[in-house]
Amino acid sequence: MSTEQYQAMARYNSWINSRLVDATLTLSDEERKRDLGAFFGSIHRTLNHVLLGDYVWMKRLTGGGQACTPLDAQGVEIGIQGLDHVLYDDFALYTARRRELDGELLRFAEQLSESWLAETMSYANSKGVVRRHPRWWAVGHLFNHQTHHRGQVTAMLTRLGVDPGPTDLMVMQWSEAEAQQ
Repeated sequence: MSTEQYQAMARYNSWINSRLVDATLTLSDEERKRDLGAFFGSIHRTLNHVLLGDYVWMKRLTGGGQACTPLDAQGVEIGIQGLDHVLYDDFALYTARRRELDGELLRFAEQLSESWLAETMSYANSKGVVRRHPRWWAVGHLFNHQTHHRGQVTAMLTRLGVDPGPTDLMVMQWSEAEAQQ
């Protein structure tokens, strides 16, 4: 993918996350946290998993910093205890942190270069295994991972009778193109 395509994916990430949060806000806390048999069980747990994954990959890609660190309501770092760890039980705090990280993802994508993407990165995964590969693999995975689990969220919303509206990347792109005319 080109840097322009990654930038489009970052814009899509922000756009669709906003739509899914709005759709999810129509549910009660109980409905949002109900186990619906998805991989992470509920809408709430699945959305938290996507956010957790975004924090993990952004920290690996950027080297960290507060913008790529999950913080509690008091600003204290939350230690990630596994890929199913619910970072934010409170949906208002989840929403605030989601929007903050989406902004960071937009800024990150704007500064990407082809040469940086081609460089090799190295990190230890959650099991301590050291991995080395081109950065573009990780950036591509970051956006693909989000899309995979957001599909699960839209299926669960639909099951609960909530229409999240169109979720296709091209819907956002058409909207952007029309706004420029």
